[in-house]
Amino acid sequence: MKIRVRVRRATVALMVSCLLLPQLLWAEEAIDESPNEWAMVGDLLVARPLGVVLTAGGAAVWLVSLPFTLLAGNASEAAGTLIGGPAETTFMRCLGCRNTGYTGKDAAAIKRMNEENAEDTDS
Repeated sequence: MKIRVRVRRATVALMVSCLLLPQLLWAEEAIDESPNEWAMVGDLLVARPLGVVLTAGGAAVWLVSLPFTLLAGNASEAAGTLIGGPAETTFMRCLGCRNTGYTGKDAAAIKRMNEENAEDTDS
């Protein structure tokens, strides 16, 4: 009797999670590139240290697996996955942002800085 109840509960939980999954995936499409102060603090105190740990752990795992990946011929792919991915999400995004890479603000600031440097060298 208890097994039937557990199976029924597990089935209901699975069905509810399957119904909620598409909504969670749609919610991921909306990316905020202007994070608030709480997102920045959380990123600084939680996500970035965790990313550093994952990058170091990935490097250790890659080093241990290096003989095998060299024999298989995919050492660079393994390095990109185990080291490059965590390093990119840790070090190549703005504080509190979810996307890696430069934002429009960064590109505009770099352009202004390059223009100022060009003017200084011309003078």
